[in-house]
Amino acid sequence: MGMAEVGEKDLVTPGEVLGKASELIPGRGAYVAPHNNTVYASLTGRRVIIPPSLGSPDQRPVVEVTGHKAHGAVPEPGSIVIARVTKVMARLASADILCVGSKSVREKFTGIIRQQDVRATEIDKVDMHSSFRPGDIVKAVVVQQWFQLVGLRCNAH
Repeated sequence: MGMAEVGEKDLVTPGEVLGKASELIPGRGAYVAPHNNTVYASLTGRRVIIPPSLGSPDQRPVVEVTGHKAHGAVPEPGSIVIARVTKVMARLASADILCVGSKSVREKFTGIIRQQDVRATEIDKVDMHSSFRPGDIVKAVVVQQWFQLVGLRCNAH
């Protein structure tokens, strides 16, 4: 699929390729996968291409995905989130994301807190079962995004 014409609206689903980061700036409902510099949809909705403003130093158009209903906050790399831990395993914990910044999410986003992302030092000594329990509320930073699954960094112990 090539880059859509400016103003064109196509129905897209999470994980669908919207274009290359060299040609598009990801807006709401879109993100760039750093491993291949491809822009993907993170929501189900219509792809909208917004032309760059006159005089903007970056002349790439912005691609957004807008739902058929207003969508809530979407976690993106760098976002601060509040999440509820749902499952704890030896090397990771999963959590349902409740808020991105001060805004609640309307769609379900699941975050994964990996053992190596719990703290900066002595990573191999992190005991996930001592650090987290199902039901815990955690504040974390989104480090990666895969479709509607989000990688989180959380400081515990």
